[in-house]
Amino acid sequence: MKRNHLFAWAMIMAVLLPVLVACGGAPSATSSATTAPAPAATTAPAPAASATISDMPQNLRTDLKGQTITYSGDAAGPSSEFEKKYAAVFEQITGIKVEVLQGEQSATDRLAQYRQQLSAQSSDTDVYMIDVIWPGILADHAVDLANALQSQHTDYFERIVKNNTVDGKLVGIPMFIGAGLLFYRSDLLKKYGFDKPPATWAELEQMAQKIQDGERAAGNPDFWGYVWQGAAYEGLTCDALEWQFSQGGGTIIESDGTITINNANAIKAFERAKGWIGTISPPGVTTYKEEEARGVWQAGNAAFMRNWGYAYALGQATNSSIKDKLDVTILPKGDGADGQNAATLGGWQIMVSKYSKHQEAAIEWAKFLTSPEIQKKRALELSLEPTIASLYQDPDILKALPYYARYLPVFRDGAVARPSTVSADLYNDVSAAYFTAVNQVLTGQMDAKTAVADLETKLKNILK
Repeated sequence: MKRNHLFAWAMIMAVLLPVLVACGGAPSATSSATTAPAPAATTAPAPAASATISDMPQNLRTDLKGQTITYSGDAAGPSSEFEKKYAAVFEQITGIKVEVLQGEQSATDRLAQYRQQLSAQSSDTDVYMIDVIWPGILADHAVDLANALQSQHTDYFERIVKNNTVDGKLVGIPMFIGAGLLFYRSDLLKKYGFDKPPATWAELEQMAQKIQDGERAAGNPDFWGYVWQGAAYEGLTCDALEWQFSQGGGTIIESDGTITINNANAIKAFERAKGWIGTISPPGVTTYKEEEARGVWQAGNAAFMRNWGYAYALGQATNSSIKDKLDVTILPKGDGADGQNAATLGGWQIMVSKYSKHQEAAIEWAKFLTSPEIQKKRALELSLEPTIASLYQDPDILKALPYYARYLPVFRDGAVARPSTVSADLYNDVSAAYFTAVNQVLTGQMDAKTAVADLETKLKNILK
């Protein structure tokens, strides 16, 4: 990516944090999820006339001309402008007019608005942009989009499709994705004799300690080995699920509804994370959200950081102290045979309301927004990660965003969904109980064995 584009993105991001975020990118104080801001554009989208019809989806229906549908899309900003621009292109191709409404910046407020409309069986909105943790909540109000997805004939990431499927119904087609990443100081790994990033948490601990000790001895007493999100909020659910799953500790509640949190591997994972505090992680990490962690990292005071993809471009901005000194990789595995990679899944999907009076036209718009062609445009114009594996090998995308090559194994092999689909309306209660219990372990208020036993009881009461 060109230097002036990186700087422009950094400046836009500085203004737009916090803005609506989709789980899998940048932080928002008001979001129910934790991810990169949808409006993470390098530049404002060009006028609609600049789009070429020949490089647009070619499998759209043209027999619905004259219909008008309403779409509740992204919040104000470059991402909303992108949607309006391509709505005009969609109308040129299909003859279907799309009225694009800007969504609430707060994901919590947006979900409340959606639920109010859908509970009233309102036909005012035909298509909704929904967060990755909402399919279970909104499934009863959604059209099954399985046939629409299959008609695209492309390789959507299997794990996000599974996340969006409730009782056999595809609630939303994946539009863009996010997942937790391990950022590392490539210059410091080389300086201290490491030829590759850590593959396991044990390796991360060893490398973080060695680099931390060396940098402090060299005159930086504020340097830490590893920073992450430890505050009691949704972001800790994402981090802790990664620790737990990577150690073979399950997903809190399995897809069949079985509560599995009370197990030895989950206990081991939480005890390990507690051991980082005050050793390779600052004592204050138990109050960190995404931006607190990034602040330490981008100041040059950490060897490793767990965060979302938005932090890469900010770290590479012209005025960044760590420009050209960082890289990203998949988060480490746990120990032994149980160890596996895990990155909490984030992103946004397109849902069609079953109360729409123009469902066929609405489905064509959903197909258009999630098509390979528009996902490529979204990556190039907004730097939002596609939900289609083959696009991570697209030469145009890799030329503009070369670090996307590192993302494919994360999204394909490591993405893990929070138990939002199985817990549906009760997910917020489930997540709050989970991140509260983990934070109590991290802060020493409760030992891990007691915490997971207590959490198991609470989850049973929530879900009964």
